[in-house]
Amino acid sequence: MIRFLKFLVVLPLLAGLLAAVGGLWWLQQPLPLSASQPAPLVVTIGPGSSAQKVADTIVDAGVNTPPGLLYAWFRLSGQARDIKAGTYEVATGTTPRALLSKLVRGEQALRSVTLVEGWNIRQVLQAVRSSPDLTQDMDGMSHSDIMALIGYPGRHPEGRFFPDTYRVVTRAPASSVLKQAAQAMEQRLAQAWEQRDGASPLRTPDEALVLASIVEKETGLESDRRRVASVFSNRLRVGMRLQTDPAVIYGLGERFDGNLRRADLDTDTHYNTYTRAGLPPTPIAMPGMASLLAAVRPASSDAMYFVSRGDGSSQFSATLEEHNAAVRRYILRR
Repeated sequence: MIRFLKFLVVLPLLAGLLAAVGGLWWLQQPLPLSASQPAPLVVTIGPGSSAQKVADTIVDAGVNTPPGLLYAWFRLSGQARDIKAGTYEVATGTTPRALLSKLVRGEQALRSVTLVEGWNIRQVLQAVRSSPDLTQDMDGMSHSDIMALIGYPGRHPEGRFFPDTYRVVTRAPASSVLKQAAQAMEQRLAQAWEQRDGASPLRTPDEALVLASIVEKETGLESDRRRVASVFSNRLRVGMRLQTDPAVIYGLGERFDGNLRRADLDTDTHYNTYTRAGLPPTPIAMPGMASLLAAVRPASSDAMYFVSRGDGSSQFSATLEEHNAAVRRYILRR
């Protein structure tokens, strides 16, 4: 009888010990993932989710483990209330311990989207709309609809997005990238405008943005950037037409086939700086910070012309006679 009673006392202890050992072993084992779902699995935890809801969500996403077991682990860890809402990845080899640590630290799944200096709005939208890591929320929208969606109603989209690499949560709305980029451009433009040269012919930050976009497209060598800006600033100061090919090409839009013809230069559009004086009505591309600063603080120069040497650099000239000689040397001979 006494042996039987001892057995009854020892049995639960033994069972508890085995359960503890089994639990410790389970915590170190990779969670099995559904073969029907591409790895890594993406799990979105909603705000205010209970520990049980989190466990159910993870299993529904394709983690093949009993939700009750996950829930018990969350509760026994003492960290159930520290789990943060967000979008997470569960990669092959992730253990229950590592998963909880990720949820508690809020290590959300992030992706990079890069916008490149000199891109126009068509290229920007193509990059954002083609990203498989974003939720597309701008399908069928016009440019004006998109600008209203991201908080800039009535503003022309060209040049309004700062070229940079943006880190966003997986499955974030595509418009969120544009919103970040638009806010970044607004900040960078304001910073550049504060540093403008007092002798600049530019009257507003928007004019600086337009000129910076031209400088971005016209500069082949970084060391020439401020000198390129000085040519256009000098022309604006005396009322001389800018005669910049990238603006003409922008005005042609999708009609441009890669070959700029004399007829194109003679055909008047809002962006034809051969037929119209002053700056184009909008930017023609996304300028980077270097071009923004060059536009507001150009080099001190008497240059009124420049021509490409064919190696990325430019030859600058103060007079038409010098410029024509440079054209004969670097363009006609080539």
